[in-house]
Amino acid sequence: MTQLGWAELQFGVTTVFHFFFVPVTIGLAFLIAIIETIYVRTKDKVYRDLAKFWGHLFLINFAVGVVTGLLQEFQFGLDWATYSKFVGDVFGAPLAVEALAAFFLESTFIGAWAFGWDRLSARAHAVTIWLVALGTSLSAFWILTANSWMQEPVGYVIRNGRAVMTSFGDILTNPQLWVEFPHTEIAAILTGSFFMLSISAYQIWRKKNVEAFSRSFKISTIVAAITSVLVIVIGDAQAAHLVKAQPMKLAAAEALWNTSSKHAPWSVVAIIDAKKHTDPFQIQIPEMLTILAYKRLSGAVEGINQVQAQMVHQYGPGDYIPPVAVTFYSFRTMIFAGTAMLALAYYALYLLKKNRFTQKTWFLKVLTWAIALPYLANSAGWIMTEVGRQPWVVYGLQLTEQGVSPTASVPALDIELSLLGFLVFYSAMAYAAVHLWKKAIAEGLDPDPELQHKPTESSDLFVGTGGVAR
Repeated sequence: MTQLGWAELQFGVTTVFHFFFVPVTIGLAFLIAIIETIYVRTKDKVYRDLAKFWGHLFLINFAVGVVTGLLQEFQFGLDWATYSKFVGDVFGAPLAVEALAAFFLESTFIGAWAFGWDRLSARAHAVTIWLVALGTSLSAFWILTANSWMQEPVGYVIRNGRAVMTSFGDILTNPQLWVEFPHTEIAAILTGSFFMLSISAYQIWRKKNVEAFSRSFKISTIVAAITSVLVIVIGDAQAAHLVKAQPMKLAAAEALWNTSSKHAPWSVVAIIDAKKHTDPFQIQIPEMLTILAYKRLSGAVEGINQVQAQMVHQYGPGDYIPPVAVTFYSFRTMIFAGTAMLALAYYALYLLKKNRFTQKTWFLKVLTWAIALPYLANSAGWIMTEVGRQPWVVYGLQLTEQGVSPTASVPALDIELSLLGFLVFYSAMAYAAVHLWKKAIAEGLDPDPELQHKPTESSDLFVGTGGVAR
């Protein structure tokens, strides 16, 4: 493998592993804030205990996310020095704001929240977790501001071979940012919801603290039902934006080699022959791609071969086609996982309405394993986003091969050895995180004597945001 290949592999490994933890951090912070707000309103100690339980899992996740994020920054400096030099003047502003404001906000108030249970009033303590939730979302916003610029550069000029910012306002109003950030933010809340829903289902299945975990089950089900719809609606808007912003990525995501008719079908599955630029086998839904791309019944979608010809004319000779099979199937993996979460969330909502969710042991087991779905969707989404942009590291401005560090400074062997070190460290971090999660989950909540002999009734459970009826 070439130096570029090793650098791309290291970027993929570090990014995907780091992104295992980021959405859970964002989503859990939001859900814990809801639970603690209910505690403030109702003074019901069960919600306080639930906030502590989920907060324990949140803190483990946050710690691992910070460490993996630092390693990701290290690999940027090691493998992508030329890229860093090219984008530094643009990236400096959003990343500085993220570090000095957003990350500072969440880190400070995580400390206040973790150690302030008996030092702050209930209301002030709830405010700290809402500020943590705000900080995590702001961190995501500024990071995605930088990533959106890589996808759709705006507000810059090229000066002395480097991109120089000309308008911070243009960067903040980048159309790509305002489809990418909402999709990622809502997906993160959905991730936190399924994390909570799956573990709550596991605890109910084990018949451990059933009354308490029934409440977190209900809260997470309601949030999951809402966000599973929103993430699809906003994701559809993001996909439609690709029609004009990155037509090659859209064509690759559909394995569409030649421009379609005005009634383009959508391929559910396909066998892709990248060498011959054909799809020998496809299962398609008529006209669906046109509807998804244009929200109408008529409209052709440009094909890979035609976009390639346009890009050769615009940028000069070169192969501008991304890995089509990876882009195609990562997109469908994300869609499959998202659809599965939608179905599970609404069936759980149906069972809640009937007050039968504790009786469906088979469904509780399914939900327990469904904890993998948001991780699958998030990873597939990022793979589609980054791989589908290839061969560009900054779309239309810098090719990936131009962004890698000089071979003389960072030979392939250095990247191989550092990747090996990362894998060993990541394995240790993953083992520690899973071990701590399993330990916390197995311990559950300390039984509340007042609840041990009290039957669970639908009237006792959380309803909307109104607290507990007793």
